[in-house]
Amino acid sequence: MLLANDPCLIIAEVGNSHDGSLGTAHAYIDAAARAGADAVKFQTHIAAAESSAAEPWRVRFSPQDATRYDYWKRMEFSEEQWTGLARHASECGLLFLSSPFSIEAGRLLLRAGVGAWKIASGELTNIPMIEYLAESGLPFLISTGMSGWEDIDRVVAMVRARRLQYAVLQCTSAYPCPPERIGLNLLAEYRERFQCPVGLSDHSGKIYPSLAAVTLGAKVLEVHITFSHECFGPDTPASLTMQEFRQLVDGVRFIECMQANPVDKEAAASAMAPMRALFTKSLVAVSDLNAGTVLCREHLGARKPGMGIPAADLPEVLGQVLLRTVRAGEFLGQEDIARPVVLLATAS
Repeated sequence: MLLANDPCLIIAEVGNSHDGSLGTAHAYIDAAARAGADAVKFQTHIAAAESSAAEPWRVRFSPQDATRYDYWKRMEFSEEQWTGLARHASECGLLFLSSPFSIEAGRLLLRAGVGAWKIASGELTNIPMIEYLAESGLPFLISTGMSGWEDIDRVVAMVRARRLQYAVLQCTSAYPCPPERIGLNLLAEYRERFQCPVGLSDHSGKIYPSLAAVTLGAKVLEVHITFSHECFGPDTPASLTMQEFRQLVDGVRFIECMQANPVDKEAAASAMAPMRALFTKSLVAVSDLNAGTVLCREHLGARKPGMGIPAADLPEVLGQVLLRTVRAGEFLGQEDIARPVVLLATAS
């Protein structure tokens, strides 16, 4: 999943955009597949295992949930429903991912058939959960949005100790994230520090950061998706519509094709010889010239196509003698000119 030479893994992050509707969750899987995603990702919440009535709102967006805990409760699916979502993703050719927020959610996802662990940035200090997830042997995608080096180093050391596949993703926990906080500079730092594939978990709501990240070597991209920017939910401003997501996927694959096909400049120029003849210019007479004329700059102009003496050879042509009469606009060939004969005086 995370080999260096593999194409970039593009993850369509549904998160909680299904708003508790199982049918909507399935619809997002179909939409992600049609838009070219490699993986579809959700969040698996079990309110009683991860939260309490004391948890405050990040954004007080929901008029139907009295507390944040009530919102998490409404986002829950049963194990049977999660298994159905995983099966649907597999049938669509997608890797099924979901971020667990408790050991209980991890257990559920293992039974449902999750393909890898995406560790949400707020969970990097949840060491009991990470220790449990690491025992599964599944790859880790480690998001870094809320964490400093100490937290990231600790989790990376844990997955390395178990010889697990992993990638570290730059992330900024702002919804939407402005360009000055994206942090693309950290991709190279993560790659050097952790010696692993790196990626971007983007919350800008734009395609540009992900496209730029791929040119910088990102092997994993995660972006939130939504059916419309008018949809309900806290992540909608930070999400791409399905049309925008399709444009992102096409852009990434275009960039990868460019990167995989370096161009040899001389070989490319040779292959363009027929077109070069059409677009380059040759030397022509700008007025009628008689045979024997010693050519100077005012006699000559440059016109397309490249069917005679190249215009680039003008310095070599100046001072040569015209061997035949030519008309204005007529192209000159090498057979039409010659260097003047210099006669040397003999001693008497």
